[in-house]
Amino acid sequence: MKPIPRNHEKRRFAARSAPDPNEPLWLWGQHAVEAAISNKNRVILRWVATENAAKRTGLTGFEVMDQKALSKLLPPSAVHQGIAIKVEPAEPSALEDVINRPDAPDTLCILDQISDPHNLGAIFRSAAAFGVGGLVLQTRHTPPLTGVVAKSAAGAIETVEEIRVVNIARALDALGAAGYHTVGLAGEGQEHLSDSVSGARKIAFVMGAEGSGLRPAVAKACATLARIPMVPGMESLNVSNAAAIAFYEAMRSKQL
Repeated sequence: MKPIPRNHEKRRFAARSAPDPNEPLWLWGQHAVEAAISNKNRVILRWVATENAAKRTGLTGFEVMDQKALSKLLPPSAVHQGIAIKVEPAEPSALEDVINRPDAPDTLCILDQISDPHNLGAIFRSAAAFGVGGLVLQTRHTPPLTGVVAKSAAGAIETVEEIRVVNIARALDALGAAGYHTVGLAGEGQEHLSDSVSGARKIAFVMGAEGSGLRPAVAKACATLARIPMVPGMESLNVSNAAAIAFYEAMRSKQL
C-alpha cells in the first residue's frame, strides 16, 4: 500500500472538520449575541448565560448556567463573555435580487476565496462601519458565517447582507451591467485607490484571498485594478486592513 501524502491527510481532515452551513450554530460574545437578538429575521433556538452576564446585559429569557458549563458548549478558544445563543443559519441573498431592488446598496464588496474566518469577520465589521451594504461570497471556498466570524464581526453579520454566488467572474459581469464600477484591489494595480472610486455612483470592490490575491480570471473581470499607496519596501496589507481602507475611501469620495 502506498503511503498517504501528508497534504492529502490535511485535505481529508479539513473536509471532515468543515462546518455545515445548514446546521444550527452557536454565536457568542456580548456584541454578537445582542445584534442577533435584535435581528428580527434571526431564529434563536437556545439562549444561555452566566448569572453575571445576564445582569450585565440586562437581557432576559436566558437559561442561566455557570461559566464552566457554558464553555463546554462552545469551541475551546471561544471568548464568550458569559453569553451565547444557538441559532439557525441566516439565509444568504441572491446577487440578482440585491442589485435589482429599488434600494440596492451603492457599495458592495466581493471576496475572492477569503478563507480565514477572523479576516472575514473583520471585513464584515468594517463594512458596517463604512456603509458597505453587502459582502458577495462564493458558495464554495469561503467559510460559512460561524461563531468565530460573528465574534470577529462584533455583530455586523446581522446588519451587512451576506450574498452568495457560484462564480465570481460572472457576478462581476452582472454587477458591471447593473452600473457598478468594479474595482479590484491589487498591488500591481495601475490606479491609486482614491482615483479609482472618484465620481463612481455605485462601487463594487473585489478583494483577493490571503497570500495569493485575486485570481487571474477575477482580476480580468474587474473594470480596473487599483492599489493602496504605501511606502517602499512594504509589500502588502492584510486583506481585512486593505478592505477597511477601501471602504473608507468609498465613503469619503461620496461625501466630497
